[in-house]
Amino acid sequence: MEVLSPYKEAADVIFEAGGEPLKLCYQCGLCTSICPWNLVRNFLVRRIMHEAQLGATDFGSEDVWTCVTCRACVQHCPRGVEIIDVMRAVRRAVASLGIGIVPDALRISAKNIAGVGNPLGEAPEKRNDWAKDLQVKDFASGTELLYFPCCIPSYDPDAKMVARSTVAIFNKLGIDYGIIGTEAKCCGEAIRKAGHEETFLSLAQNNIGLFNSSGVKTVIVSSPHCYHTFKDEYPELGGKFEVIHITQYLASLIDEGKLKLSKKIDKKVIYSDPCYLGRHHDIYDEPRKILQSIPGLELIEFPDARENGLCCGGGGGRIWMDTPKGERFSDIRVDQAVDKGAETIALACPYCLLNYRDSVLSMGKAETVQIRDITELVAEAMTEE
Repeated sequence: MEVLSPYKEAADVIFEAGGEPLKLCYQCGLCTSICPWNLVRNFLVRRIMHEAQLGATDFGSEDVWTCVTCRACVQHCPRGVEIIDVMRAVRRAVASLGIGIVPDALRISAKNIAGVGNPLGEAPEKRNDWAKDLQVKDFASGTELLYFPCCIPSYDPDAKMVARSTVAIFNKLGIDYGIIGTEAKCCGEAIRKAGHEETFLSLAQNNIGLFNSSGVKTVIVSSPHCYHTFKDEYPELGGKFEVIHITQYLASLIDEGKLKLSKKIDKKVIYSDPCYLGRHHDIYDEPRKILQSIPGLELIEFPDARENGLCCGGGGGRIWMDTPKGERFSDIRVDQAVDKGAETIALACPYCLLNYRDSVLSMGKAETVQIRDITELVAEAMTEE
């Protein structure tokens, strides 16, 4: 009887999870030429695809963990190959079979998510501490909207203002919303991209059960990663609810005349498109509509905006991994923003917020350019002068 080596099993896992994309790839190399990593170092996507086709993947290579799942390669692929699925399959082989090396920071975050339901390792009962003094009610059957802020705004001290600004807007407008109990866990998007399929399924089943039993019909999210997972991945597991990103919701309120912004913000603001809002879901206009509705605000654009926008570097689990100085996409973005004369970089993704925040601090640019979530700007512009 043939005894399969772990590498043979790994090749089978890769092909099973990413088989169809691998069949379509004909090694043109466009994925490598478009990959943002090649702005800062060599990263041969084509080689990884070729090795996966041959069952010869080097599972010990750091390249296994480099892809940020920004979708630039998929967007430009002439065959429409879902390269992200192949990368996820390669990582799944490492995570499930114990082949190769999982980066320490990612391993710790994965352990935290599996253990306490969030990547920061914080106590589950603290998930809603950000809302304690804001008169936020618990979601109950019949409540119109569930607001789900994501783990980062729930626990990170600096990112909490994303959730706090959002509910400040809701409270002022009299929106019927609530937040779910502390039984909620991480949406699981990034940990799935990092190859931990069983952990993702456990998280998804927990959240879907909680949402369904609570009577959730519509979810408003701050994170494009939550948006992607709730909208595209949860339905096949029984999660049947409408999912709306906060920028979509606020833009619709502006269109309906329900959200009026009166206070001037006399700033030059540049908006950075999150990959999981833009390239993954074609949501480009709504964030700009919101910013252009703020009196006094001058919206300027990055040289490579919208579908050509540069990733912050946080997708695919990279938000939990160390990226050496000189290889950080957010550093490039901060320099571009300063060169364009921007005073504020506006964001619509908690992962972007973490990376841009770290960049302005490490680059000594905190006094030159501010990092602000769109909801912060909206909440400020709603304040009476």
